[in-house]
Amino acid sequence: MSEKVRMGMIGGGIGSLIGEDHRKTAQAHGEIALVCGAFSSTRERSLETGRSLQLPDHRIYGDFREMIRAEAELPADERMEFVSIVTPNHLHFQPAKLALENGFHVMIDKPLAFDLTEALTLQALVEETGLQFGITYTYTGYPMVKEARHLVHSGALGKIRKVFAEYPQGWLSEPIEKEGQKQASWRTDPSKSGKSGCMADIGTHVENLVAYITGLEIDRLCADLNAMVIGRELDDDGAALIKFSNGASGVLVATQVAAGEENAMKIRVYGEKGGIEWNHADADTLQVKWLHEPKQVLRLDVDMDALSEAARFNASLPSGHPEGCNLAFANIYRNFACTVRALKNDEQLRDLWFDFPKVEDGVRGMKFIERVVASGSSDQKWIKF
Repeated sequence: MSEKVRMGMIGGGIGSLIGEDHRKTAQAHGEIALVCGAFSSTRERSLETGRSLQLPDHRIYGDFREMIRAEAELPADERMEFVSIVTPNHLHFQPAKLALENGFHVMIDKPLAFDLTEALTLQALVEETGLQFGITYTYTGYPMVKEARHLVHSGALGKIRKVFAEYPQGWLSEPIEKEGQKQASWRTDPSKSGKSGCMADIGTHVENLVAYITGLEIDRLCADLNAMVIGRELDDDGAALIKFSNGASGVLVATQVAAGEENAMKIRVYGEKGGIEWNHADADTLQVKWLHEPKQVLRLDVDMDALSEAARFNASLPSGHPEGCNLAFANIYRNFACTVRALKNDEQLRDLWFDFPKVEDGVRGMKFIERVVASGSSDQKWIKF
């Protein structure tokens, strides 16, 4: 096995929603080793988490500044090589900036930053340093999403004309933030989430999935944002009509007040010759619909030999075993780690490794949030992207 890529973590202490998922998925393919962390805003909590992960006390830090500066002083073959940042939105920018300034690659949870200004600053730093910067837009890691992308980019569907994408959840149908629910509290707080709630949290996943599969660029949009729960400061529901630069049109929907729904993401893309449909509830299936031919139903476990190299490369389990969200998550980390290792060892970089969401995807996501909020609060509605 190749030498593991060394990872540090900021955030993700005991009791966090996503920290443990990041740790498990990052190490799932055996390419990454967690070597240090600043897991909480308090030293005691960080120590508790780090010790539970069998890290030595001298590699468990009280805050991100201490960690980044201490790790930068360690020998090159010992220090972390990249940092995973799994904090709330308002705590993304400073650790990411400091990590880049000290020569560390970065993987960060979405959205990229608190606002577009921060995002553009990070993009400029990435370009200046030449370091790798990944973002965990998880759904792009699914093998059949990669197959959908392959079909679109190969031209099999012809010129793309129409896109429908939706992400309904129901967990914020009631004002649980007022009961102290931790994840709801910061996501509905403008000082921590930013200028958007639902669109920043899951709407950016929808935008990213559309961009990844289709490669289309948004030209202008018309958005409607709502706070359906009385007294909520940020949007918990929204939709946007999209005009793409190639002339295609789209509808993007994100809501967290669809009572009873879990993570019902779905995307349909239609071209001149046919279309594709992918549903998160059945992630190993891709429907391909042709204009003059019978519909195809591609299954990851049955049709492996007929799928693209990208889909096969990101399939991890034996035939008949469904690929879960954690493995999609793990694919992003694995591809990122392979890229970091290749660059360190001056190896040829494979396109299959370089297939993970990057800083420009994060900047586009922040721009999407900004433009959706601007359109949603404007009487003019249609605005340039």
